[in-house]
Amino acid sequence: MTAQYLLKDVRPLGGEPTDVLVAGGLVAAIGPEAGDAAENAPDDLEVIDATGMVLLPGLVDLHTHLREPGREDAETIASGTRAAAAGGFTAVHAMANTTPTQDTAGVVEQVWRLGAQAGWTDVHPVGAVSVGLAGEHLAELGAMADSAARVRVFSDDGKCVHDPVLMRRALEYVKAFDGVVAQHAQEPRLTEGAQMHEGVVSAEIGLAGWPAVAEEAIIARDVLLAEHVGSRLHVCHLSTAGSVEIVRWAKSRGIDVTAEVTPHHLVLTDEEARGYDPVFKVNPPLRTQADVDAVREGLADGTIDIVATDHAPHTREDKDCEWAAAAFGMTGLETALSVVQQTMVDTGRMTWADVARVLSTNPARIGRVEGHGRPIAVGEPANLVLVDPEQRRVVEPERQATASANSPLRGRELPGRVVATFLRGRATVLDGVPQDDPADPRFAAGRVTP
Repeated sequence: MTAQYLLKDVRPLGGEPTDVLVAGGLVAAIGPEAGDAAENAPDDLEVIDATGMVLLPGLVDLHTHLREPGREDAETIASGTRAAAAGGFTAVHAMANTTPTQDTAGVVEQVWRLGAQAGWTDVHPVGAVSVGLAGEHLAELGAMADSAARVRVFSDDGKCVHDPVLMRRALEYVKAFDGVVAQHAQEPRLTEGAQMHEGVVSAEIGLAGWPAVAEEAIIARDVLLAEHVGSRLHVCHLSTAGSVEIVRWAKSRGIDVTAEVTPHHLVLTDEEARGYDPVFKVNPPLRTQADVDAVREGLADGTIDIVATDHAPHTREDKDCEWAAAAFGMTGLETALSVVQQTMVDTGRMTWADVARVLSTNPARIGRVEGHGRPIAVGEPANLVLVDPEQRRVVEPERQATASANSPLRGRELPGRVVATFLRGRATVLDGVPQDDPADPRFAAGRVTP
């Protein structure tokens, strides 16, 4: 028998306190009816005192690196989705730069099945745009779309689809099944050997610079291509003020473009590189404070549609070395919601309803994910996250659920704590603790069976 949960005095989307009953995989009742229904509930009803807490639809990440298959030493689908659940996510999109690459129906189905078996979140594989991410030939886009994984997002993330002809063909192809191409905007010739943002700091500390125009030029080209062919374009990890302006201009023209910003680009700047700590090495690089201010403004006004983690776990060997030899990337699944609270909610730029929009509703819409990002209403799937915004915590990467410890926020105090995460009514996290093992028989009902 699946447990039922009565959330007492919770604040849906940060609104007025009420009671919410989670039962049968659904939001079963809200308000006085929830208490009345709970009186007739079976013995497995669990009452959670949620006074002061905020209830949001389960978070959806459009940009996660789970590393499996190929780099299970850094992360597995099980450990990565466990971390996602701990961060309040109920669905994640697994990026294609695995080994082998997710460029065939067989590989994306493998990732999808492993996600379903793990049971922590729904896993939606992202298909590669090009074979082997080489940027030369289109991958099996149609076969991946028709596979059991039902792929709708395609990206060579980690590499840019730099050939404009190939990019045009991909944009045209995905229209047939309402897909979207998610572009890693990086002009390769302008970033050869680049190590960090090109600017004052890079000049002073002697690291090769990565100019903002390398990102902005690709975004400008691709929004025009998307307009030309009438297709959907998504911009991955936008990071510069100029990129915000290009996307704003494109939307004013009615071009079907969406964009994401990562949590680390909301909170960190290129000043972090002064200590030469490779934990701050990331692609695209951390930018200036002016860029951080611009992306915050773009997220607040809707120019930037979503926050996506770009969770990129690495082994100690790949990060605990000199800067030039270190891998690009940072973890972020377990701190994303706290960073958004700190930079956007606590500063008054956004409400909790806005948080639901950028971390759940919009990413679910862009990725064409059913059952997630839904309103908190009676009869809706109980994919939910319960947050205590008043609690504070110090980030300790070694105590996180992810298999890697390359968090750039080590030692920082952040607001907010995920108290509970519900995947179709089943608590994957309770009292802030992942509930091992969600893949046991209690979690089978209602899940996709691989």
